[in-house]
Formats: sequence, C-alpha cells, structure tokens
Amino acid sequence: MKGHQWHQVNPRSPCAFARYARSIHLSIAERRIKRQLVALLSLSHYPEGRGGWRRLVLCNLALALRQQLGAASARTRLDEFNRAQRSDWLFAASLYAALFPGCSCQTQATAQITTDVLSRRPASLRARFIQPQNKKSWPMAFRKALKKTAIIGGGAVATVFGLSHLIEYRKTQAQLAHVAAEAELKVPYADELPSRQAQLTALKTTEEFDVLVVGGGATGAGCALDAVTRNLKTALVERSDFSSGTSSRSTKLIHGGVRYLQKAIMQLDYEQYMMVKEALHERANLLEIAPHLSAPLPIMLPVYKWWQLPYYWAGIKMYDLVAGIQCLKSSYVLSKTKALELFPMLKKDKLVGAIVYYDGQHNDARMNLAIAVTAARYGAAIANYTEVVHLLKTKDPQTGKEKVCGARCRDVITGQEFDVKAKCVINATGPFTDSLRKMDNQETSNICQPSAGVHIVMPGYYSPDNMGLLDPATSDGRVIFFLPWEKMTIAGTTDTPTSVTAHPIPGEDDINFILREVRNYLSADVEVRRGDVLAAWSGIRPLVTDPNSKDTQSICRNHIVSTSESGMVTIAGGKWTTYRSMAEETLDAAIKAHGLSAESCKTVGLMLEGAKGWTPTLYIRLVQDYGLEIEVAQHLASTYGAKAFDVAKMAQVTGQRWPIVGKRLVSEFPYIESEVLYAIKEYACTAIDVIARRTRLGFLNVQAADESLPRIVQIMGKELDWSQEKRTAELEAARKFLYQEMGYRSRSEQLTKTSDINLDYQEVVRYKKRFHKFDKESKGFITTVDVQQVLDSINVHIDENALHEILNEVDLNKNGQVEIDEFLQLMCAVKKGQVSDSRLAILMKTAEETLDKRGPVTVDRSGGGV
Repeated sequence: MKGHQWHQVNPRSPCAFARYARSIHLSIAERRIKRQLVALLSLSHYPEGRGGWRRLVLCNLALALRQQLGAASARTRLDEFNRAQRSDWLFAASLYAALFPGCSCQTQATAQITTDVLSRRPASLRARFIQPQNKKSWPMAFRKALKKTAIIGGGAVATVFGLSHLIEYRKTQAQLAHVAAEAELKVPYADELPSRQAQLTALKTTEEFDVLVVGGGATGAGCALDAVTRNLKTALVERSDFSSGTSSRSTKLIHGGVRYLQKAIMQLDYEQYMMVKEALHERANLLEIAPHLSAPLPIMLPVYKWWQLPYYWAGIKMYDLVAGIQCLKSSYVLSKTKALELFPMLKKDKLVGAIVYYDGQHNDARMNLAIAVTAARYGAAIANYTEVVHLLKTKDPQTGKEKVCGARCRDVITGQEFDVKAKCVINATGPFTDSLRKMDNQETSNICQPSAGVHIVMPGYYSPDNMGLLDPATSDGRVIFFLPWEKMTIAGTTDTPTSVTAHPIPGEDDINFILREVRNYLSADVEVRRGDVLAAWSGIRPLVTDPNSKDTQSICRNHIVSTSESGMVTIAGGKWTTYRSMAEETLDAAIKAHGLSAESCKTVGLMLEGAKGWTPTLYIRLVQDYGLEIEVAQHLASTYGAKAFDVAKMAQVTGQRWPIVGKRLVSEFPYIESEVLYAIKEYACTAIDVIARRTRLGFLNVQAADESLPRIVQIMGKELDWSQEKRTAELEAARKFLYQEMGYRSRSEQLTKTSDINLDYQEVVRYKKRFHKFDKESKGFITTVDVQQVLDSINVHIDENALHEILNEVDLNKNGQVEIDEFLQLMCAVKKGQVSDSRLAILMKTAEETLDKRGPVTVDRSGGGV
C-alpha cells in the first residue's frame, strides 16, 4: 500500500483494514503515525454503522504495536481501556501514547488526537462518535436482526422446500419399489374372478392347505391376502358375508387415533404411542393401495376456550410430527370467521377459532371386499356363508398332543358339510374370537371384551361436503365424529359394554345421546330432529382386555397374536386401519409356529381390486363411452375403480335420450340395476348383501333401501333361479334386517311411541279437513284408491306399488288402510320432530294446497250467466 494512503483502502472490507493495520511500519516519524491513527478514526473514511468492524481494525493495530512495545506495556494499556470502558478514540490515544513512551504524559497525546479528530466532524456526529463501546447504534442492531431473520427465514424456506422434494422423492421411490415388488411376486393373478361354486369345489377337493383363515372381516381377508402372496396355499371361510360384522359398521375413518396419542402423552404410555405410529404408517399405505375407495378428509376441531387453542394445537402438531413424511397435509389454525365460513352450521357463541387436521376416510365394506377379492384373484380359495362346525385335530406323533389340522365346514346356503384340512388354522373372527378358542379348548379363558359403537346417518345438509367435525370431549368424556360420507352425514360413536351377538341392534338411548352431542356443536338455527335419522347401526368392537374389566372406554385398541397348545393362531383386537400389519404379524407367527416354507411379506404397496388403472378423471370416460349420468359415473368410479367399466357394460339401455344406460334402483341415489348383477359376481348371495355391503343403501337410508328391495330380489331371483318362495323369504329377511339392525324399527316406533296426540284444537281441525279431502265418503279411513283419485284430479301420477309403500309407512296396525287416528298421530310426530320426511304427510299437504289454489270456478269462466 504505497505511501500508506488510508483513503486507498477499501472502506467496506474489514479484512483490508486488518491487513493495513498490520502493515504499518513503526519506525516512521511520529507525525505520520499520528496522521494514520486520526484517519483511521475518521467516519469520513469508514461506512456508517460499522463500529464493530472499526474496533476489529484497532485490535489488529494493537497486535501490530504490541510487537514493538512488548506484551507487558500493551497489556497494561488494554487493561486500562477495559476498566474505563472508554471510547474508540481514547483507545487510539492510549495506543499512541504507548507507541511513544517518550511523551511526558498520556493525557497530552489523548488531548492532541481528540482535538484533531473532533475538529473534523460536525457537532451532530461528535456525540455519536464518542458513544461508549458497550452500546450499539440502532441501525446496526436493526441490520443484525434483519440479517438473522433472513438467515432463519431462508433456512425455513429451504427446509420446507427440501422436505417437500424429499416426500415426492420417497413417494416416487415407494412407487418404484411397489412396481418391483409386484414384478417379483411369483403368484399367478386371475383376470376372471372364480365363482363361489368354483371356490367351494377348491375347498372340498384340495388335499391340504398351508393356511386356513376363519373369518372374512378386514383382518381375516388381510391374512388370506398376506398368506397367498407368500406362496402359501390359502383358504378362507366366513359363516356370513364378507364384512358382515364389525368391519362394515365402523366410523369409515382411516386414522391413527388422536385420542390415543393424547392418552399416550398424558399417561406416558409407550404402547399407545407405538400403536398410533403404526396406524399412521398403515393409513398412508391404505390410501395408496386403494385410492378409489379412500381419500384424505379434513376434520375441524372447534375451540370455545382460549386456553384450549394452544393445547389442542400442540397435540395436533404432535400428531403430524408422529406421522412424519407420511403426514397427509399439515394441520392449521382457523379464525372464528374462517371456521364459520367453512362450517356455517357451527355454533357461533363463544367460538374462539378452530384447528383443522387431516385423516383418511374410506368405504369400509367395499374395502373389505376388495381385499378378499384380491386374495381370490391371487389364488386363495375363499367362501362366504361357510361356517365352521368344529375343528379337526390329530395327534402329534412326537409329543402325543393334539394338533389342529383343519375344520369341518358347512355351506349355509345348501347345508352340505365337508372337511377343509390345513397345516395351520388362523382364528380371525373378531368379536367371536373366544367362541372359536373354546371350540379348540373349553377351558380357555376369554380374551375379548365386546364394546358396542352406535352410529347414525343424517341428511347431507348437516355437514359441509368436504369437512368433518370432531367433538373431543363429550358430556361423558368420549369423542364424537360428525363426518360427510356418500353425500350424507355420519355421527358417532358410542362406547358401551355389550354382549356378543351376530345381529346388534342400535338402541334408542344411544341414538338420542348422539343427537344431544350434535346439538351442542351446531347453531341454534339448525334444528336437530329425531326424525332426521335416516339410518342407524351398532358395531361390536373386539377389544382385548382383562375379562373382569368393565371400563371399555380406557381399553387400548391394540391387538394380540397368540398360539394355542394345539397350534391354532389367534389374532384379536386392533383397528381397521392396521389390518395389514396385524395380518403380517399373524402370518409371521403362523410360519414360525408350524415351520411353513414361505416368502417375506409382499402386501405393502400391493394394489387392491380396482386400483390399477384408476384415475380421478375415470368417470369422464364412463360418461363419454357409455352415456351414464355424471353422478352415476362418479359413483361407479369411486366404488369399483377400474372395474367400473365392467359394471357399465352390464347396464341396460334406459330408452331415454339421456342417460343412455343405467337404470337407477331408487331415484335419489346413484345405484343402478347392473350393480346387482355385478354383486353376484362378487359373491353376493342374499338381498342383504346387496343393500348393505355391495351397495351401501341400507347404511344411508333404510327407507330407500326398503323401496329398492322388490327390484333387487327380482333381479337376483332371475339370475340365481330363485323360486317364488325363495324370493318371498329373501324379501322378508332383508326387511327384517332393515327393521332390526339398521334403525328402521326405531324409526317406525316414533309413530307409536306415545298414544297421546299432542295437537291443539285448531291443528286437529286443520288436519281433519286435510284428511277428509281424501276421505270423501267419510269412511274414517283412506286407501290407495282414495289417494290415487285425488292425485289423478291434480294430474299427479304415482306408481301403485310406490303408493302402497307410502301408506304402509303410516299403517300402524297393517290392515291396508290409514285411519284418522293414525293420520293425526303421524302429524303429531311430525310436529315433535320425531318424523321429518313422511311421504304421506308431504303428499297430502301438497295435494291440499293444489286443490285450494284452484278454488270454485267463476260464472264467467263456466260459460253460463245471463
């Protein structure tokens, strides 16, 4: 740096300052050293707000001077400066005095430099120039804060960006792994699904299976699929229909369990934590292997107290954290305004805000069937309506103990019995686990304690189309879900001890409990009526617990896998979401216990029936290629996946301009007649199978299901060659199912719940007047003929069979006519909200209004007069 010209040094580079300070030669004249120090301190040669760098340069200068002065002298000067906490210019003065020990007094040097420096600066800068060293100017602090914020923000953005790409990368890798796994799967896949008769023949004629699974629910079907894809010769028997029990009566959620995670944290329960973690992993897998039957669902958790907001937010974020990269979507907080915008029927009073998190939702019965059918396509011999009469046993020649070697089975349809031999028998019978265990050993103790969970279905307007609601703390400390499903609204569930039965009935007390809890979270403008319950069902949860325990609410939904002394493997407990991992664990135990030669598990990522070839826009091709209604096409695509084309091919021509094909079973729902024919290919044997599990009509609206039964029985009777007696029996059995198990009885009982007619005098007069418009002969009752005459007069035409069904809803004594007292009782129930959609009440009211509008014909219009 020629001539030691300070102005040539880059003022924005601290490194340049440091190098310059070290390069000063101390042997030059006093005048030049003094000039360099003064220039160093001048703000005109250094950027504003960089005092920290200026001190760095001075320290470097001090190190350079120390080499000439000696360590002791330099250290003394520095210590004096630190004790006095002097300004930068005092530090420079100290260095100057140390450089020239010949000066008589340090003060002279200090005064000299101070005068030189301050004489060059304006008065406004002098105060800032002599600020104490321990204080920072606000521009510098602001810049440092801004710099740190930029670093943190940039890091956060980079982290989110990196994680998103990592998730996409892992999804891609998982898909590639699934493709590779399917390529390695050395199991034949049948393009044509074997018939039930062919499956029964395989059960009867196969010499010995490797695995016999008893139970056709989610876990049993999962075990069959896991076994057959490991190259094990597999059989499965179910005494009723696939998913006829608990697996079709769930909340329709694929979830890890927010409540279980809360208990795991509050009680430091590692087992429940691992259960939640496993369930979240399985949730991601299930959404991937059956995308047509499942989808993510946002669920809102409303908050009505300020302190609950951070509490619930932390819990939900922990839920996301446990899910890791398999988190569906990140949870978020909503303001009160935004929450009401998304969920307008929510109660507004004291609402603070809401938290939204994501879980999965699926069509449980169809998912169960897809698992079973996929197992059948890979070669498993599966048969519904085949019950186990007793277990087959043989003595082990080595130990002399009895070993289970199969089961004596009976075809429930024909009554024929036959033996199915197997090296290993797996008990996957859900709530009936203990029954089969006692069939193996009468002295065994119970391991399951059943718990009943009741759900109700209400009209779709009770909830948004794409968001559910969670009540985290009901009046008795439970959890209530309020979810959109199949354009309806599901509310539930309860959790009460019960006894094991094949036909659980929803209780009126449980239905009313759910309605009360729903009212607590909905706006007062929304009247929640008992008559709005369109269907109700009860499912029995197979909880694993101490048989002496009575508190099912606190029981963990985890599962156990055990092997009896006779070699029967039992899988009990668990949740719908974890069916696959439960099946994997069960098969691992079976292979180990019986020394079976099998491959590793192949079910992770294994696509289920209808998933291959499905896309979210598949329904458009159905509309374009077959002329289906859009609603029907969407329903077929979301129910059958890529197999929807097979259903569409079977659809009959409507004879109308549009839709071209696809006759509906009932006008309000998108189920078409060809689905009944396809259901038979999917092993449907009864009308109940069709209305409850192949379609979900019985779970959505029992009245609509009842109306569809005659046509369903007619189609099945023709296809299966049923006699008239068989058709009548099927119709009666299906209606009994709706009446007892799906809430139709509770719905009908609302009319006969009380004999009191709670109507005032004017209401009685008005309703009697309406009744007499149909009962023109004052008989005291009306029949279908009376109603038809009135409808004809106002140009309304209703099918005779439909008219019989309408009157039958109100005909309490079933004598083929509706009496005046029955009609008044109906109107009383409508008034109380116990019945909301009586077709007869609506029909008679509409007819009365139409007749009253006509009025008497005037003289001038009649053509008479003078």
